[in-house]
Amino acid sequence: MANPISSHHRQLLPSACPCGCALARAAVRSHCQELQCCECLRCCGRREPRPRTVWLGHPEKRDQRYPRNVINNQKYNFFTFLPGVLFNQFKYFFNLYFLLLACSQFVVEMRLGALYTYWVPLGFVLAVTVIREAAEEIRCYMRDKEVNSQIYSKLTARGRLRGSGIQVPADMIFLRTSEKNGSCFLRTDQLDGETDWKLRLPVTCTQRLPTASDLLQIRSYVYAEEPNIDIHNFVGTFTREDSDPPVNESLSIENTLWASTVIASGKVESHGKLFLREYIGLFDLEVNCLTKILFGALVVVSLVMVALQHFAGRWYLQIIRFLLLFSNIIPISLRVNLDMGKIVYSWVIRRDSKIPGVLGNGVVFPSMVLLFPGTLTQNEMVFKRLHLGTVAYGLDSMDEVQSHIFSIYTQVQFTAFPHSLLPKGLSLATKVRRTMSSRVHEAVKAIALCHNVTPVYESNGVTDQAEAERHYEDSCRVYQASSPDEVALVQWTESVGLTLVGRDQSSVQLRSPGGHILNFTILQIFPFTYESKRMGIIVRDESTGEITFYMKGADVVMAGIVQYNDWLEEECGNMAREGLRVLVVAKKSLTEEQYQDFEARYVQAKLSVHDRSLKVATVIESLEMEMELLCLTGVEDQLQTDVRPTLETLRNAGIKVWMLTGDKLETATCTAKNAHLVTRTQDIHIFRLGPRPWDRRAVRSQLLSSRVCLKYYEYEFMELACQCPAVVCCRCAPTQKAQIVRLLQERTGKLTCAVGDGGNDVSMIQEADCGVGVEGKEGKQASLAADFSITQFKHLGRLLMVHGRNSYKRSAALSQFVIHRSLCISTMQAVFSSVFYFASVPLYQGFLIIGYSTIYTMFPVFSLVLDKDVKSEVAMLYPELYKDLLKGRPLSYKTFLIWVLISIYQGSIIMYGALLLFESEFVHIVAISFTSLILTELLMVALTIQTWHWLMIVAELLSLSCYIASLVFLHEFIGEVGFGRAVTYVYFIATLSFLWKVTVITLVSCLPLYVLKYLRRRFSPPSYSKLTS
Repeated sequence: MANPISSHHRQLLPSACPCGCALARAAVRSHCQELQCCECLRCCGRREPRPRTVWLGHPEKRDQRYPRNVINNQKYNFFTFLPGVLFNQFKYFFNLYFLLLACSQFVVEMRLGALYTYWVPLGFVLAVTVIREAAEEIRCYMRDKEVNSQIYSKLTARGRLRGSGIQVPADMIFLRTSEKNGSCFLRTDQLDGETDWKLRLPVTCTQRLPTASDLLQIRSYVYAEEPNIDIHNFVGTFTREDSDPPVNESLSIENTLWASTVIASGKVESHGKLFLREYIGLFDLEVNCLTKILFGALVVVSLVMVALQHFAGRWYLQIIRFLLLFSNIIPISLRVNLDMGKIVYSWVIRRDSKIPGVLGNGVVFPSMVLLFPGTLTQNEMVFKRLHLGTVAYGLDSMDEVQSHIFSIYTQVQFTAFPHSLLPKGLSLATKVRRTMSSRVHEAVKAIALCHNVTPVYESNGVTDQAEAERHYEDSCRVYQASSPDEVALVQWTESVGLTLVGRDQSSVQLRSPGGHILNFTILQIFPFTYESKRMGIIVRDESTGEITFYMKGADVVMAGIVQYNDWLEEECGNMAREGLRVLVVAKKSLTEEQYQDFEARYVQAKLSVHDRSLKVATVIESLEMEMELLCLTGVEDQLQTDVRPTLETLRNAGIKVWMLTGDKLETATCTAKNAHLVTRTQDIHIFRLGPRPWDRRAVRSQLLSSRVCLKYYEYEFMELACQCPAVVCCRCAPTQKAQIVRLLQERTGKLTCAVGDGGNDVSMIQEADCGVGVEGKEGKQASLAADFSITQFKHLGRLLMVHGRNSYKRSAALSQFVIHRSLCISTMQAVFSSVFYFASVPLYQGFLIIGYSTIYTMFPVFSLVLDKDVKSEVAMLYPELYKDLLKGRPLSYKTFLIWVLISIYQGSIIMYGALLLFESEFVHIVAISFTSLILTELLMVALTIQTWHWLMIVAELLSLSCYIASLVFLHEFIGEVGFGRAVTYVYFIATLSFLWKVTVITLVSCLPLYVLKYLRRRFSPPSYSKLTS
C-alpha cells in the first residue's frame, strides 16, 4: 500500500536490500503515485495535518486529492525562473541601487552619456547570475528526472507491471514479501546515517495470503497517525473487515518503508541536494561593510562638489548627476568577480590529488575560529572485553572463554549441561552454585540471542545460495544488522564457539561447538530506540520449553533495571575510560502464566491509537524489574586515520576544537585523550548537572541535565567553555549539537565550522556557518547537507590550511584590487570635474568605462585567484601561518584604507600629470590619461602578485594587446572623430613625446609603491616571506 504516511522531514531514499525481497509488491496501483500531503496544506494555511484512513485498492474512497509523488529540487519553474532570479538579485540594496542608476538615464536632465554605459555592466552581472542559476536548475531538473523516471512494480487487478527500480518510491506500509522468512531488509543510511541493514516485517494478516493478487480481493484499510518529524516511530492500525471476526493489527515502525522525502508545496522535495544553503561568511560581511563605506564616500563627494558650486541653480539635479558620475566608486563587478573566484577555488580543490573525492562550493571560510568534529572514529567495531563481575576476559584471554563454551557442550557431567541439553525430569534447582563455565555460557548465549542480527547466505562461486543456507556454510554467511555493535558481538560469539546460523521472524538457530543446532522460538522483540537506549527479546527454548527475557542496553538505564550489585558502576567507568562502548546484558526467567499475562496486556497496548508508545512502554517496564545481571561487553570503535596530527595542526593554527558526541562522559574523555584533543599537560575540568545515585529518577534527571544546562545556564556555560582550549560535550542529542553551535554564534560572534559523518550530525552542520561532511560508513547524508564533502577526516587539515587559506587571501586581494580599480578612475573624474569648475561632465565615454572594467583589466585582475604566497607543503608544515587569517589581516580596515590612499594618489598623479605634461596637446587628454591608467593597473597587478603563473603572464599580455589594438582601430572612442583628425591622432600616439610622457606619468604613479614594497619586505617582512627565502 503506497504512502498512507506522510514523510515529513525525512531525507534521501533508503535502498531495498538485494536479497530478492518484493518490496514493490506492497504497492497498490491506486496509491503508488499519490502522496498524502497534509503538511503542504498546513503550509498553505488550509488545514492542519490530521490522521487519515487509506483503503487498500479503492482510490474512490479517499477523502481528498493527493499530489503527484515526484521529487523536485528546483527552486523555480518555467514561469517563475526569470522573475524569481531578478527578485533575489534586486532585493539587495546595491543591485537595486545600480538598477535605479541605469533607469535614471531615461530622464534627459540626468543623462550623462549613452544608455549602454550603465545598462551593459548591469546586464552583464545579471546575465552571469541568470546563466549560473539556469545551469543549476537544469542540473537539478536532470537529476530529478532520472529519479522520477524510475519504474516500479505495481500490483493491479490485471496483473503485475514489472519495473527496474529498487528504491522505495514513497512512504509505504509493508504488506507482503516472497521471502520465506517473512521479512526484508532495507538501508536507511541516507535517512538517519546508519549504513547497516534494518529488519522490516510485513503485516501478518496480508503475509498469510496465498498470492499477491489476493491483496486486491480483501476489504481492508490502514489508519495512520498525522504527519510528524519523528522518523523512528509510527502509530497505525491495519483493519480487515471481510473476515470473521474482523482483524485489527497494530502497525509500528517495523511495518513501514520510509521514502526520503519532505512535503513542501504539494510535492515531494528531496533534501539530497548538495550545497543548498545560501552561505554568508565573514568575508562576505566584511566586503559588504566596505561597500557601505564606499557608498558613504560617494554621497559625501557628490555633496562636496555641489557645495563648491554654492548650491547654484537646480542643485538637487546636480547631486543626482554627480551620484551617477562617481558611481564607479562602488564596483558593480565586485560580486561577480568573487562568485567566479569561488568557482575557480572549487575547481582547484577538486583537482587536488592529495585530498581525492572532495567536493565543495568554493566558499571562502578560513576565518572561522571554532571547529566541531562530529565524530573521529571509523565506525568499525571490534569486541575487546567481556566482564562478569569477578573476572574479565580481554583479547589475550578469549581462548579461555572458548574453552569454557567447549566444555559446557562436551562434558557429560550434570552441572556442566546447558539448559537446552538437560535430560527431561532433571531440575536445575538441585544446583547449589553455578560454575564459572556455566556463567560464561549464560553470558555468551545471551549475547548470541539478544540482538536484531540476521545471517544471510550468499553464493561464493562453489556453493549456491540454497545449498549454503541449508547446510549453514560458514564461508557463505554474512551478518546483517541495524548496528555495527551488534554485528561485532555476534561475530565474537561465533569466534568462541556459539554461532548464529539462522533467524527468521519467529525463530533463532544457534550452532554449538559440537555442531548441534539449538532452536529458540522468538515470542517478542523490543527493538532499540534512542529514547529507551536498550533492546530486549523473549525466547522459548524448544528443547526445554523455558521462557527467558534477555535485555541489553546502556549502563545509564540498565543500572536501575538489574538487581543491586556493587561493581556495575565502577567497572562501566573503567571500561569507558579505556575508550570502549559498554553494554550491560541481563536476563529474567518467566513462567508460562507470567508470559501469557504480559502478552495479553502488550497486545492491548499495541492496538491503542492514543498514547500507544506510553502504554506499550508501561507494559514492558512491568517486566524490567530485578533482572539478573549477566555481564558487561566492551566494543572499541577505532580512531580514523591521522586524526591526531590533523587535530594538532588545527590547534597550532589557532583554531579552537570542540567535540560534540553522544557517548558517555568516560568514553568521550578517553576518545579526546586518544585523539590528543586534550594534551597530557592539560587539566580536565568536568562540568555536569544532575544526581549520581543509580535509581530511575536519578537516571532521568541525568539525561535531562544537558538540556537544563543549555536552557537555563546558557551564559555561564558559554563563559566557562569558551575559556578552555578544547571542549568535549558528551551525551549530546542532534538538536543539542545544533543548539550549542547557535549559542556559540550568538554569544561569541565567531564563525563556526561543523564536521560530521552521520545523519545525526545534519542539524549541527546546517546550523553552522560552514559545514563539512565526511563520507563514511554512516552514509552520505552529512556530506550532502554540507558545504564541503570529504572522504576522510584527515583531509580537513589540508582543506583549511591550504585551500582555505589561499581562497581567503586570494579573495581579499581580488576584492581590494577591484575596489582600487574603481577608485582610481573615480579620483580622476573628481580631479577633472574640479579643474573645470566642478562641472558634472564625464571624462570618458561609455565604451571606455565598460572596457576599463572588462577587456582592458579584467583578466589580469581576475588572475589574482591563482596567486599564492607559499607552497602547499609549507602551509601544511607551518600551520601558524593560518593565524593571520583569524585576525583578519588580509582584509581589514587598515588594508582598505591603504588601498584607498593608493587609489587617490595614483588617480591624482595620472590626471594632474596628463594636464601638466600635455598642456599643449589638451585635445588628446582622453588618450593620454586613459593610456596611463591602463598601464598603471597592469603594473599594479604585477606588483601585487606573489607567485607568477603562466596564465597571469598571458592575461597581462592579452590585455595590453587589446588596448594597443583599441588605440589604433577604435580611435573614435579614444581620440577624435573624422578621417583627418583620426590620421593626426594616430601620428600623435606614435610620437616619442607621447610615449616618454606617458611612461613618466606611469612610473611616478607606480615606482614609489615598488620602492615601499621593497623596503617593507627588507625591514619588516611578513611571516610567510621568512619561510620562502
